[in-house]
Amino acid sequence: MSVADRLAELGLTLPPVAAPVAAYVPAVVTGQYVYTAGQLPFVDGALPVTGKVGASVDAETATAQARVAALNALAAVESVAGSLDRVARVVKVTVFVASEPSFTGQPGVANGASTLVGEVFGDAGVHARSAVGVAVLPLDAPVEVELVVELTS
Repeated sequence: MSVADRLAELGLTLPPVAAPVAAYVPAVVTGQYVYTAGQLPFVDGALPVTGKVGASVDAETATAQARVAALNALAAVESVAGSLDRVARVVKVTVFVASEPSFTGQPGVANGASTLVGEVFGDAGVHARSAVGVAVLPLDAPVEVELVVELTS
């Protein structure tokens, strides 16, 4: 089954690649790897949720936003790889969570991104991961997701 078919089966559509909010590109290929820039959970060019997790944003909402950001990261991968069918393996997922100081549920929030990658790629989506709490993210986004993927030849 192609990745596009799997996305359709999951009821998902890759969004257009989000326009950079500063001086960078959404993704680059070097050798057999794609590195994405941090992707925010934009929907139709806007952030549907802003604020700190554990304060104005609850963990469940943040987890859903991490899933959206991961889908945006997949769009960035496709934009430079030509097709998500070229993904041999998802190597690393990094999820930044803008957190209220006492919030310690970053790993649970990051599961939104990890679960999406696993659903889309199956065994090839098993990855290493970092879930990092930060004081603030661009545009007051609650989460940001980066991917590193290995491509087939």
